[in-house]
Amino acid sequence: MNSCLKYFSACLLALLSQAAFAQSAPTLGAASSFAVLSAAPGGGGAVTCTNSTITGDVGSSGLPASVVQTGCTITGAIIAPVSAEVLTDFNSAYDQYAAISCTGSLATAYTGATLTLTPGVYCNAAGVTFTDTTLILDGQGDANAAWIFKIGTGGTGALTGTNFSVVMANGALACNVYWWVAEAATMTTSEFKGTILAGAAITATGGTFAGRALAKAAVTLTGVAATGCGGGTFNPPQQRCNQGVGNGPEGCDPGNSNQGNPFRSNDELGGTPGNPGRKGGNK
Repeated sequence: MNSCLKYFSACLLALLSQAAFAQSAPTLGAASSFAVLSAAPGGGGAVTCTNSTITGDVGSSGLPASVVQTGCTITGAIIAPVSAEVLTDFNSAYDQYAAISCTGSLATAYTGATLTLTPGVYCNAAGVTFTDTTLILDGQGDANAAWIFKIGTGGTGALTGTNFSVVMANGALACNVYWWVAEAATMTTSEFKGTILAGAAITATGGTFAGRALAKAAVTLTGVAATGCGGGTFNPPQQRCNQGVGNGPEGCDPGNSNQGNPFRSNDELGGTPGNPGRKGGNK
């Protein structure tokens, strides 16, 4: 306290900076519910999902045929074309993120590195490449901690990751991470986390993608396990459970009724919740 009084101006500036940053993550509006969204203008949206899983809603500005599935499982709604509100909200959010002031900088390339960053707005005027790199986002015990990465603030620049891992630490949540990209975003065999708002196409091949892939062009997933915000094992929503009778269709198992063996629980095998002993289930 005494030190803060002694350096009142510095403390006040720090507090104001923190308050400004706390308000600097614009809402995605109607676009927030999508795990994958191709918001290409003029009805040109296209989503191609091959040998992948997507947990969350998938949307395209194109016609229903613009969402192509080959060996792809989507757990969520497929909406094509999406509403004008979704497109407006996405484009508005994209512009708002573009206008946010930077508090830190990113190098043009990281190779074989381990990088730890606390909350902030990190920018590069051009493109950024992560190769064989681990990015640790340290929430410092604050579940509301947020990170915004801006790639290509000079007008051009792509985000590229190969064997790139994003790790959440000390209470950090992947749904509080945002990647604004002037042009394309490409992830290869990466463990990516966060919401990408891309000015061009998003392409992910292999690995995992936990967050949202939102683009002004096509989105292509090949051999990827993608989980949108609020679904799957990543930032899961709170659910009500059938206490003591199995995990059932709601996907929660408070009593660990199957004891790690999926063949021991009653209702996940088609039985009736509330009837122990797998009554009526698949035997």
